[in-house]
Amino acid sequence: MTIATYPNYLEAQRAVDRLSDAKFPVDRVTIVGTDVRLVERVLGRMTIGRAALAGAGSGGWFGLLVGVLLGIFAVGAWWQVVVFAVVAGLLWGAAFGAIAHAMTGGQRDFKSASNLQASTYSLMIDAEYAGQARQILGETAAG
Repeated sequence: MTIATYPNYLEAQRAVDRLSDAKFPVDRVTIVGTDVRLVERVLGRMTIGRAALAGAGSGGWFGLLVGVLLGIFAVGAWWQVVVFAVVAGLLWGAAFGAIAHAMTGGQRDFKSASNLQASTYSLMIDAEYAGQARQILGETAAG
């Protein structure tokens, strides 16, 4: 049973939080988004240089992980193993990032972030608990 509808997810989340604070059995609550759409925000242009830089970052972190794991077993200068692994990771990551971007043939020359958004968010609650939930939400909205 729908007891309330909100224009954004944050307000629906706050309502569930108010119910939780009032010791309401929130496992009986469902937030339902309607008219869902995919929104993709373009963050900027992707060039071979940026792809190489992103690849270098990922490769550097991977190299650090491998270097630390191998450095544990190294006798003597363990830090040299770590430094070598990070540098190798940076170089390989940059190379693979640049090559992967070049292979797209200009198909996707931008970076973006996607998320799902709904027009409204409804609080649905089992019918036996709907009255109690309405009362709690009415009291917290008034007070």
